[in-house]
Amino acid sequence: MKDIFQHRGLRLIFIANLISMIGSGMNTAAVTWYILQKTHSETALGTMTVMLTIPALLMLPFTGVIIDREDRRIIIMLLDGLRAVIILAVAILALRGREQAWMVYSMVMLVAAGFYMFWPTITALIQELTPQSQFIRSNTFLLAGVQGGWLIAGSIVGFVYNHIGLGGVLLIDVLSYIASFSCYMMVRKGKHTVKPTTPDDTLGLEIREAETALERFMKELREGIEYIFANRYVLALGTSWFLFLGAMTSQSVLTAPLSDRVFHSGAVGYGWLNAGWGVGAFLSVTYSAWFIRQMSSRYAITIAMALMAVALFSAPLAGAVGMGVAVYGLAGSARGVGGVAISSGIMEIVPKHFMGRVQNTFFFAGMLLQMALGYTVGVVAHNVSLFAAFAIIAAVYTVASLAALIPVRLPASQPSTEESIAK
Repeated sequence: MKDIFQHRGLRLIFIANLISMIGSGMNTAAVTWYILQKTHSETALGTMTVMLTIPALLMLPFTGVIIDREDRRIIIMLLDGLRAVIILAVAILALRGREQAWMVYSMVMLVAAGFYMFWPTITALIQELTPQSQFIRSNTFLLAGVQGGWLIAGSIVGFVYNHIGLGGVLLIDVLSYIASFSCYMMVRKGKHTVKPTTPDDTLGLEIREAETALERFMKELREGIEYIFANRYVLALGTSWFLFLGAMTSQSVLTAPLSDRVFHSGAVGYGWLNAGWGVGAFLSVTYSAWFIRQMSSRYAITIAMALMAVALFSAPLAGAVGMGVAVYGLAGSARGVGGVAISSGIMEIVPKHFMGRVQNTFFFAGMLLQMALGYTVGVVAHNVSLFAAFAIIAAVYTVASLAALIPVRLPASQPSTEESIAK
C-alpha cells in the first residue's frame, strides 16, 4: 500500500479521479433527472443511452491504436480539456435559462465519447506506471477514487439540484475537470510512449515496413484483435467484462424511475439510491484484494456478478427507499469486487503495448450491448413494468457471472492474481 502512495504519478492520478468523478457523477445524475422531469418517460432515458453510445461506437474501433501509440497522459489531458469546454457552454446556457433538450443530448453524446476513450486510456496509464505485483492494489485505489467521487456526488446531487439546477451542477463539473487536468499535468514531464516488448516478431516487422500510415494503422488494429482471439483466457475475461459494462451503464436508465414511481421520493430518493451504490462500492476497496485472494479472480467475478443480478432483480421489490438504498449498497459492493478482479486480471495478462486495443475491443462490445439494452429496458419500463426492466438487467449480470467460469487456463507465462497479491 505504501508503495502505491509513494509513487507520485499514481498518487496524483487517484486524486484527479476522485475530484473529476465528483463532477461527472453530479453531471450524470442531474442530466438523468432533468430528462425524466422534462419528458416523464423512461423511453426518453433509454433513447439518451442509445445516443450517447453512437460517437463511442464510431471511435472505439480506432482509438485503441492511438492509446497504444501516443503518450497516455497527454491524451487524458486533451480529453479533460475538451469535455470541460463543451460542458461549460451548456452550463452557461442553462444558468441563463436558454438550454434546450437537444443541447443537453448533444453534450451527453460528446462527453460520453470522451469518457469511453478516457477509461481505457487511464487503465493503460496505470498499468504502465504500476509494478506487476501491485496491479490489484493499484486497481483498488483507482476504484476508491472513482467510487469515492461518485459517492460524494450521489449523496449531494439529489439535495442540491432543486436549488442550483442543471446549470449549477454542470458548472461544478467544469471545475472538477480543471482540477483533474492540473493533476495530470504534474504526473510526469515530457512525452512517454510504450514500445512493444517483442520488436522482432514478424508482424511487428510488417508494421514498421508498411508503406503508408493507413496500412500501418490497420495492421496494428488487426494485431490487437488477433491477440484477443489467440488468448482464450483474455477472451473469457473480456466477455464477462463487456456484459458487466453493458448492464451497469444501462441500469442508470432505471434508477430515477425507481425513486419516482416506486418509492415516490423524487430527486432526494434518487440521491439516496446513488449514495447507497457509492457507499457499497467505496467500502469494497477495504476487502476486494482479500476476497479475490481467497476465491481466485474468476470465482470472485462469478460471485460478484451473481450478487449484482440478485440485487437488481430485488430492487423494485423493496418496500421503501431505505431498503432500496440497502439493495443498491449490496450491488455497489459487488460492483467494486468484480471491477477490481476484471481490471487486474486484464492488466496481468495483456502486454502494455496491447492494452489500449484490447480494452477498446471489449468496450466496443459493451457499447453495442448498452445501445440495445438501454433502449430496451427504457421501453419495457415505460410500457410493461419497471420490475420486468430490472429483471432484464439482472439476466445480463447472470450471463456475465457464468462467462467468468468458461473453462480456460491462465497462460503459463503469466502470474496468477493470487501470486500477484502475495508478492
